[in-house]
Amino acid sequence: MREKLGEIRRLALESTDAISDLRELENLRIKFLGKKGELTKVLRDMGKLSPDERPIIGGIANDIRKEIEEKIATIKETLVQEAKRAKLEKEKIDITISTNNEKLGHRHPLLSTIDELEDLFMSMGFTVISGPEIETVANNFDALNSPENHPSRDLSDTFYLNEDLVLRTHTSPVQIRAMKEMGAPLRIISAGRTFRFDDVDDTHSPMFHQLEGLVVDENVSMANLIHTLDIFIKELFGKDMKTRYRPHHFPFTEPSAEVDVSCFKCRGEGCQACNYTGWSMELLGCGMVHPQVLENCGIDSEKYTGFAFGMGIDRITMVKYGINDIRLLFENDNRFLEQF
Repeated sequence: MREKLGEIRRLALESTDAISDLRELENLRIKFLGKKGELTKVLRDMGKLSPDERPIIGGIANDIRKEIEEKIATIKETLVQEAKRAKLEKEKIDITISTNNEKLGHRHPLLSTIDELEDLFMSMGFTVISGPEIETVANNFDALNSPENHPSRDLSDTFYLNEDLVLRTHTSPVQIRAMKEMGAPLRIISAGRTFRFDDVDDTHSPMFHQLEGLVVDENVSMANLIHTLDIFIKELFGKDMKTRYRPHHFPFTEPSAEVDVSCFKCRGEGCQACNYTGWSMELLGCGMVHPQVLENCGIDSEKYTGFAFGMGIDRITMVKYGINDIRLLFENDNRFLEQF
């Protein structure tokens, strides 16, 4: 029986050297150490041994079992670690790999124009402020000297939330809030969304963007307004741009004017785009702040004067980038936006 146990030990240990995976290792364990394994078969015959031989053979069998189990455990640990390393290698993601399919975003042309306008006016000493898009009728119309029968106050032109609240129709209410809170002197600009009931086409939208400026101080005149806007237009569109001021009427400014600029295509020479006039479309409106508006905000109109101006940012963006349909600015079509 000693020889049989020695042969089992030799075969078991030699067999482990050829094991390459966990399934083979488990089959080997069952073959030699299982309930019906080779070592178990030998131990079942121990009843045939004398009382003196049994403990000796039993001790040898246990030593062999322990040696085979330790060898199997060592090989199992090695195979498990190798399998883990292979899995990690297979599933590894190299985060340092550069790819060519990255798509980086960029500023929307409208936001880029707003940033450029704000930077330009800040360089001229203006402060950027903002206000709510839901505004009171008092700030949106009354304080701005708009009479109750003014067309812009009609239900067909303005989005009313109730009798006292509207979606602001322009950014001028921000000027009212600034004058009430800060008083004079004052030099501010404000940009943001505004809302009017317009049918959608290539030049109209019920939601659009405006930028308005306000200066209030002692001895402010129309000359200061014209000088400020001339600098702004030349800095934005080029030193060769010319301006033209046409009389107009706004309830909140007096006198008032609309400002035209040279044709962006021919630079004032005359071409088909401007019907050979040399002038582009009206760019903005402006004027001296009406004394009643100053008084409505608690500012002494005998001591202070001011000027204000407002422009459509969407229109400037369209002119700047050669866009012929305002709807393109709001549709979020990447085929369009990626051009900028």
